[in-house]
Amino acid sequence: MDGENRDIFLNFRVSASEAERIRKKMEESGIASMSAYLRKMALDGYCVKLDYDYPKQISSLLRRCSNNLNQYAKTANTTGSIYAADIQDLQERLDEIWENQKESLKALSEIL
Repeated sequence: MDGENRDIFLNFRVSASEAERIRKKMEESGIASMSAYLRKMALDGYCVKLDYDYPKQISSLLRRCSNNLNQYAKTANTTGSIYAADIQDLQERLDEIWENQKESLKALSEIL
């Protein structure tokens, strides 16, 4: 691309806060020219759009499981008809699911 004639002008608007964020990122990258930085990002940068529907559905299901588990625990404490080992097993499984969910969301957030 060196030596190419840059004869097409591209123009776009940003807010003051966006301009400041762009300037800071430009400084962090070590590129001194705003034009060079924006050209580099437009040509070689990338945008990531994540679909959070699946994690949201999992979170909803986990909330429901948690509520059911709490109801089981209340029933067990009131009537004594549910074994404590069963409740403990359910709690451990739920804890494992929550931990996996947190790790998944953390990994997704690090992509951005």
